Parts: sequence; C-alpha cells; structure tokens
Amino acid sequence: MRSISTTTALAVMLGSVSLIGAGAAPAAADSSKTLPISSYADMAVDGLHQRVFISDPTRGSVVVTDYSGAVVGRIDSLPGATGLELSADSATVYAAVKKADAIVAIDTATLKESARYGTGTGTAPEHPALAGGKLWFGYSSNIGSIDLSAPEPVVTLGQDKLNTFFGTPMLASAPGAPGVLAAGIEWQSPQQLAVYDVSSGTAERTARTDSSAGGSMRDLALSPDGTHVVVASGSPYYHQVLRTSDLVEDGRYASDSYPNAVDIAPDGAVAAGISGWYSDDIYVYKAGAGKPVRTYDFPRTNPNASIPELQGAGLAWAPDRSRLFAVVAPVNNGFSLHVLEDPTKSASQVTVNAPSAAPRAKKLTVTGKLSSQVAFPAGGAVQVTRTDLETPAGKSLGSKPVAAGGTFSFTDVPPAGGKVTYTVRYAGDAEHAAATGADSVEVSRTATTLTLTGNGKNYKYGSKATFTAHLGATYKSRTLVIYAQPAEGTKKAVKTGTVDRSGNLSFPYTLTKNTTFTASFRGDARTAPKAVASKVGTHVKVAVGVTRHYKTAKVSGVTQYYFRKNTNPLFTTTMTAHKGRCQTFSLEVYSAGKWHDAGSQCFELSTAGRSAVELQGPHDTGFRLRMRSSYVKKSGDAVNATTHGSWVYFTFTR
Repeated sequence: MRSISTTTALAVMLGSVSLIGAGAAPAAADSSKTLPISSYADMAVDGLHQRVFISDPTRGSVVVTDYSGAVVGRIDSLPGATGLELSADSATVYAAVKKADAIVAIDTATLKESARYGTGTGTAPEHPALAGGKLWFGYSSNIGSIDLSAPEPVVTLGQDKLNTFFGTPMLASAPGAPGVLAAGIEWQSPQQLAVYDVSSGTAERTARTDSSAGGSMRDLALSPDGTHVVVASGSPYYHQVLRTSDLVEDGRYASDSYPNAVDIAPDGAVAAGISGWYSDDIYVYKAGAGKPVRTYDFPRTNPNASIPELQGAGLAWAPDRSRLFAVVAPVNNGFSLHVLEDPTKSASQVTVNAPSAAPRAKKLTVTGKLSSQVAFPAGGAVQVTRTDLETPAGKSLGSKPVAAGGTFSFTDVPPAGGKVTYTVRYAGDAEHAAATGADSVEVSRTATTLTLTGNGKNYKYGSKATFTAHLGATYKSRTLVIYAQPAEGTKKAVKTGTVDRSGNLSFPYTLTKNTTFTASFRGDARTAPKAVASKVGTHVKVAVGVTRHYKTAKVSGVTQYYFRKNTNPLFTTTMTAHKGRCQTFSLEVYSAGKWHDAGSQCFELSTAGRSAVELQGPHDTGFRLRMRSSYVKKSGDAVNATTHGSWVYFTFTR
C-alpha cells in the first residue's frame, strides 16, 4: 500500500506544477569425407569392387571406403599396418603389419583377413610390392620376398645381396613391367635409390645412386613400362623423373616446394603432390607432359581451421583414371579422404552474364564464355535450362553453339516474372571436365493492391475482433498468409487461405496485447508480392475499489463517496498484470466551475495486478475531488494501449 497527501496534491494544483544492421576451385563433383583414422601410411584402390583401402599404423587397422569416401569396413588386429598392395586380380590386398612381423592378406570381397605370412622375428616388414611372380617387401636394411605360388608360401630374406641400404627401403613396381622393382629410403639425404631385375625370382641390382641432387624422399612410383621412376622428395622442388637403367634424371614434373607424394595411372598419367601451405597441393600431368592438365588446392575450411596438408604417399589413382584419391590432414586435427573426379581432364569454367533486370514477355540476351587452360574443340555446344516461378524444376531451352574462343550467346522471352535463372551446362569432352554456370535476371511483374482493416484502432482487452484483408487483381494465385505479432511476442502465421470472390479473407483474433497484423501475398508468375501491416491497440482491464467511506450518494448523476476528514481513503486498483507495470494514480479538484489537475503518480502493480493507494490527511473539507487509475503506454511497459479507468468522485466532511 502506498500513501500520498491530499494537502500536497492541492498545493501542486494551486502552484500550477504538473507531473508528467568461381574460378580455380575443384569441380562441383569433387568431394571430401572425414576418415576414422588417427594416422596414415598407405592407400590401395580396388577398381573391381570400387573400394579404397587405407592403413592406420597407430590403431593397427585398415579402413575401407567406397568411391565416395564413405566407410564400408574395417580390418583390425593389424598392429603397425603400413604399406598396401593390390593383387592383379583385385581379389586380395596385402598389408605389411610391421609390429606383427607379417604380411596379411585381406579378401577384397569379404573385407576379412584371409591369410597371414610371417616374415621372421624382428623383420618389421613394410612397403609390399608385386613383381616377378612374387610379393616383395622392405625390412631393416634389405629386401625380402614371398613366393605365393608355392603350395606353402616361401619367405626369402636378404634379396639385396649387396646390403647397401641404411634403412627399410620403400618399394615400387608396375603390372606392365613385371621384372622391374624400384627401391628407395624415406627421409634419407643424400637420396639413395636402386633398381632390380626380379624376373628370375631373385633381386639382381641393375642401377643404384646416392645422389646429392635429391633428399628426404617421401614417395616413388614406377612408370607403366618400367623405364622410369618418378620420385617425390623434399628436395629438389619438383618431381624428378629418373631412368631405371641408370637412375639419371631424364625429365621433371614441375610442382613446388616439398614434394611428398606421387602415383602413376596405368596409362602413364602422373599425380604429383606436395606438402604445400601457400600453393597448389596436387599437379596432374599426362605422361611426359611439361605442363599440368589440372591442379588442386585444399584451402582452409574456415579462418580458424588448421591448414590442410596432403600426406606423404597420400595419392592413389582409380585404375580407370576416373578418380584420384588424396588423404589430407590435419583438418581440425583429423584426416579426410578427398575424391577428385575426372582428374586428367582440364578444369572448365562456365561464365554466364544475364541482364540484372528485364521486362516480362520481352526478348532478352544472355551471353557467356567457356574457359580452360586447354583450348576447346571447334563445334562445341552448351545446354541451357531456364528456371522460373512457373517451371521451378527447369525448362530446357536446348543446345546453344559455342563460337571460337569459347563464347556463346542466346536470346529468350521469359514468360514468367520474378527471379529467372539461366543455367548453362558444358558436358565435357576428352580433354575437359564438365562444368556448369548460371546467372539470374529479375523480371518485372504487375503490382496488385492489398489492404487490411483495423489499423490504428484500439480494442477492449480479451475482445474477439474480426479483421479483413482485401486482395486486388492477380494472375493466378489468390492465397494470402496472415501473420500476428503481439507486443514482445513472436510473429506467427494465424491464417492461410484463398480470398473469396470479392477478394476478401477474414479472420478472428482474440486481443490481449497491442498486435501488428501483416497480410502477405507471395506473388505468382506475373504478379509481384505484396504485404501490408495493420497495427491495433488493446486496452487493459482497470477496476478501482473504494473503502473507508461512511456513505455514498448521487451528485449530478454520479456516485460520490463521503469520508470523515480524519479518515484516510483507500483506493485499490486491479489492472491486467505485466512485468514492470505501474498504474498512474491521478487526482483532480473541482473549482470555479471546472476540474483542475492536482497531480499524478505511477505506483507499481503487484504480480497479481493490484495496487492500493491511501490518501493521508489532514484532509480539507468543502472540496469536491475525483481520482482515476490509468495504464499509460511506455510508463513501465508498452505492451498495451493507454487505458483510463472511470473517475471516482469523493469529498471530505466533518
């Protein structure tokens, strides 16, 4: 209960005081998926079953994915699994299991271990390679082999009779050159390489080098005919091409600093990878070509992510060259498998230029250009599709010719308005990957009219009012969506429907707060969207209870309360509750034939919406007074419309 003095109120009145915000990226078909591995060693691609085998030495497993990178299997209990080699018939993947001193055979159909071949205590085999009818592997400072054709596989160690390696050699072979085996030591400087003739079943060294021209080797690959070996070493800053006959440099694939991966496809296409942060990561060459036909870069996924880095020996071709697989890390401290589509085809870009705006049903012109590092053949064509409000699935506009230099141009008459998109597709050819480009034009639409009743009106608290939206002429759509957003509330759809024959859509709504209604016409193919708002106010409930009076009487047609001058009147206001709300208590006094302001004050309401105000004495007699309680918008809150309660008339007597 709050108190104010009537003497103070009168003094206020008498003193007249008032209280008052496409360019070099990989092709769209390229993809990437996270790998469930904690380390990486090697990769083998099975073209028959379209699966990719990836070894994880730390977890002692081989993870298997499909060609999209989705995991389809996992072979465990392979401690220290490193190098992988696929059999010629694609039936078996051989995994070097370093910490088990064994080579393990994995059935590519069942994805289960089918055999295990011990290589001898302490051998710690790595890098298996099939050549000369045997499975070869590197181990501590030498080369061993397994004769899998024997009734009982026979392991032979010490195949390098000269025993010149200072570490476990990495091996490379090629199905097209079954008698050639290349070997090199990882990370060693100067670079140590050797080539062997294994056609007899034993390893006869035919060439060797300790070249200061290279060092810190990470990967090597043998050409399909066995005449050359391509080396990826930290130095020099390109991929060396060496003759297998004498290991003399016979060419190079220009890449960049820190080469760390290489793989050669059956037709001789070379994928050369580097550990590069500020340049392209992969360079794809046709056999013997001086310039790459395709390059790839693995950018950061976001500014806070670590820089993606191609892993050593992290490249592998699909046998049909349709895909190139790359293992990349760290990406937020994890590994990912990138699947690169049509890597031997030059990347293509389609640029499309449509006008920014155009009138409906009038001819417009769209131009564009095909571009690539490799020239396009004469007589090419692109396919054009138009997408608009009437044909959201797209409508083919047919084939459009490509002129010399890759330019193209076509005209169209858009039947629908709104956003119209022209998508141009190049299907690709033997030298170029497929590509797509698009541009949009905003096509004009006819304006319509839309009105909504109620704007600016105030309604009683809790009243159920009916509002009507009226829609003018349109092309096809006659649907409106009505939204309501009460003060401090969320905007929600309260009515969706088709207007009647007169264009009207009515809806009822029970009002408890000031509310903004919005009628929305979403437009159609020839009529522009339209929206209109109507803001309505909602009063609060106000009631005043009077106590401590000794009588009431009718004076000039209104009820007047009588109080003894020594009694303090109590006025209890009940009002619609809201957090922070106050009721404005106003006093007026009648003098010289009219009512005069005697001051006002805002008193906070309880959580139940109640406020009791006591007028304290001494009270003067002979004055006619009146009071009322009001809710004043923005005095405490702005949820409802300003609402005044009824005047309560009273006086004091002796």
